[in-house]
Amino acid sequence: MTLTVPLFPLNTVLFPGGVLPLRIFEPRYLDMVSNCLRTDTRIGVILIKDGSEVGEAADVHDIGTLTTISYWNKRNDGLLGITLKGETRFQVISLAVESNQLIMAEVEVLPVEHEVDIRTEFQHMVDLLKQIIAQLDPPYTTMPTHYDDAGWVSSRLVELLPLKLNEKQALLQLADPEQRLSELQQRMQDKMFV
Repeated sequence: MTLTVPLFPLNTVLFPGGVLPLRIFEPRYLDMVSNCLRTDTRIGVILIKDGSEVGEAADVHDIGTLTTISYWNKRNDGLLGITLKGETRFQVISLAVESNQLIMAEVEVLPVEHEVDIRTEFQHMVDLLKQIIAQLDPPYTTMPTHYDDAGWVSSRLVELLPLKLNEKQALLQLADPEQRLSELQQRMQDKMFV
């Protein structure tokens, strides 16, 4: 299935099932959020390859995550606060930059990962994730948890661990949750997170 969606290029990687709280201040993104709320359109969160989150449209990677706005509010500092919820991965087919530097993309929705039970060898990663989430604030502590699902556990760990962005992007691009867990475990051992 193909869709046309606005892209939100960021210096972060979000997976399906994840949450991303943001403060919105740029006019192009305020307009984007307003339009998406009005039309129930999804937003594509995608990692910046080259460029910045503000100003000129950034060069982006090919795979990102479609999101919906699960919460919004006007913050005390006058900025718009939103929480995006990751739904499914997508691959960019084509891009068009509008006059306000908002990137619109035709994207192909990638297949949804099926739930895969956590194998015993990865149980220590589940325990680590529980410890990390227990130290966070909402929306992380209030999101539904699936500690028995390899895809959900690997995705949350990739989002939350201090890995390099290109490592996170490479793990997002993997379609096999067990392969992602295995590669993540190797990276964690290399960096001595475990």
